[in-house]
This record gives sequence, C-alpha cells and structure tokens, in this order.
Amino acid sequence: MSAGLKKMILLPFLCIMLSHMAAGQECSNQCSCPSIPPQCPPGVSLVLDGCGCCRVCAKQMGELCTEKDLCDPHKGLYCDFGAPINRRIGVCTARDGATCVFGGMVFKSGESFQSSCKYQCTCLDGAVGCVPLCAMDVRLPSPDCPMPRRVKVPGKCCEEWECDSPNRHSFMGSALASYREEETYGPDLSMMRENCLVQTTEWSACSKTCGLGVSTRVTNDNRECRLEKQSRLCMVRPCESQLEQSIRKGKKCIRTPRLSKPMKFEISGCTTTKSYRPKFCGVCLDGRCCTPHRTTTLPMEFKCPDGQFMKKHMMFIKSCACHHNCPGENDIFESMYYKKMMGDMA
Repeated sequence: MSAGLKKMILLPFLCIMLSHMAAGQECSNQCSCPSIPPQCPPGVSLVLDGCGCCRVCAKQMGELCTEKDLCDPHKGLYCDFGAPINRRIGVCTARDGATCVFGGMVFKSGESFQSSCKYQCTCLDGAVGCVPLCAMDVRLPSPDCPMPRRVKVPGKCCEEWECDSPNRHSFMGSALASYREEETYGPDLSMMRENCLVQTTEWSACSKTCGLGVSTRVTNDNRECRLEKQSRLCMVRPCESQLEQSIRKGKKCIRTPRLSKPMKFEISGCTTTKSYRPKFCGVCLDGRCCTPHRTTTLPMEFKCPDGQFMKKHMMFIKSCACHHNCPGENDIFESMYYKKMMGDMA
C-alpha cells in the first residue's frame, strides 16, 4: 500500500476520533464528579475544569486540550486552538517567557523535564522548580525498628528504609543520626502516652531562597500515634527586594528587616484575607548569607478567584543568622546551608 493511500485512509479516521473527543468534552448542565479527586503525577496541578464543575489534572505542554480540559495555569500554559474556526480542540502551549539553562541544556518556559531519576522539574519564566519523585518520609524509631536508616538498593533509584541491629550502637546515637537533614527533638519522657513515644522532627529548610516556598516536618503527635507529614508555607525574603540598599553606612549586613508596609501573600492566584508585616532574612556585602534562626508557625486563610477559601500554615521569622555556610551556585537541591532553626514546635 502506498504512503499516499495510507494518509487518505488514516485522515478521515483521525477526524472522526477528534470529533468524538470534542463532543465528550462539552459542558453539561449537571455536574457528575468522582467522590475522590484524581491523584495527579508529581508537578501536575489539580485544577477546576473549564465547566467550573470537577477538579481534574491539568493538561501539560503538548497535550490536547479543550474548553473543559484546561492547560496547567501554574506553568503559564494556555490552549492554542489555532485557526479561529476550530474552537473545540487545541494543544497546550507555553506563553512567552524566559528560557531556563539547566545541566547545559535550554528549556522553554512551561516545559517539564527530569533532572535525574529523583526529581521532576519545570521551567517557568527563567526559574526552575523541582518536586521529588522519591518518598521524602522520615521513619521514627519504634519498638520493632529502633534504628531505621536509608540505604541504596542496587537497581533502584530511590533509597529505602532498613532496620539496623540494635547491638551495634546505642538507641539514641544511631536512631537520631539516621534522620540526616531532619533531626528529632525527642524522645522526651514527658511526651510518653499509652503505647506511644511522641517524636517530632525539626522543620526543614524553606524550599526557596526567595519568594514563596514550602517547609516540612514529620510527627506522630496524634491520637493514633501514626506517622504523618506536615507542611507549611515559608518566605525567607521577597524576590527582587534590593535589600542591599537598606544596609546602613559602616555595616556589612542587614540581618532581619521588616516590611514598612503591610502585604498580602499569594499562592496559585489565591490571596490572604488579611494583611501582614512579616520579618524577612536580609543580605550581606561580605559574602555571607542570612537564613532563619528562630521561627514560629501561624494559620492563614486564603481566598481564591472562584470564591473558595483555604487555610494554610505559614512560617513567620523571628530572627535570622548571617554566616558563611552558603549553597553553591545553581545548587537548587542544597538545603544544608541553613542554620538550625530554633524554638518552633508549633
């Protein structure tokens, strides 16, 4: 069969398939949504569909889209329908934005890629953001596994937990060392409950050095004594804040500046219902970097464009420390340069 004949046969078939797909994506007067929202892959946003009906996984760059199946708005994608006549099926395309250079390769704004088997990354207007593909859980000591530690498994990318023999080390020494970046505060005998030794890790470093990021910790401080991961929003400093101009004459650093005017925080188009005057970590002129030292955690309420409200916890800085233990250039996975944050168990 000639190539021309194959095209003549496949083209009508493809048109019929696209027509059926478009018809299935039109909005109806009645919503019918699954009781449990879909679990989206790492880095894919869960959004309200174009009908304002159900929460769905947003379409990604290069995927087919419709007025119902929206492209990922958090990556600056939009549905390109091409010719004005065709307003039923389009392709997700990135809006104009700065490209990203990562590992010697150039990525367009809105383009996703895997930096390694452990991270899924996205370029967004010149900035690279990544989410882990491996489990980031922390295993607390328990009677059946008093000394957990992560080990590299041959043939697998992600490390897995294994239990050390209790005869090799003392309980506290090996168990607490296994947490690496997230050290525990316990155990504290005053925190003993029936069949439960309550333990909580420290909050991890903020995922971003400027702008809104995320900090996490692990605890079993609940009724079931079950291990759970908690998260909070954090902002070490605003991006493009030009804090160097605020350093006084004769000084090398501005350590913990506070905004002169109240501000509202914004995440994914949702804005806090109240205004705040938070403290931030400043900058130095002698090569040191300033990071949070004492923090507290407070609840915040956000109002979204669709009228819905959501509550998030937010890190508020009490004081910062300036030091030379700074990350290397372009090391977006480095978080060990943060000094230990003290006095925040909220």
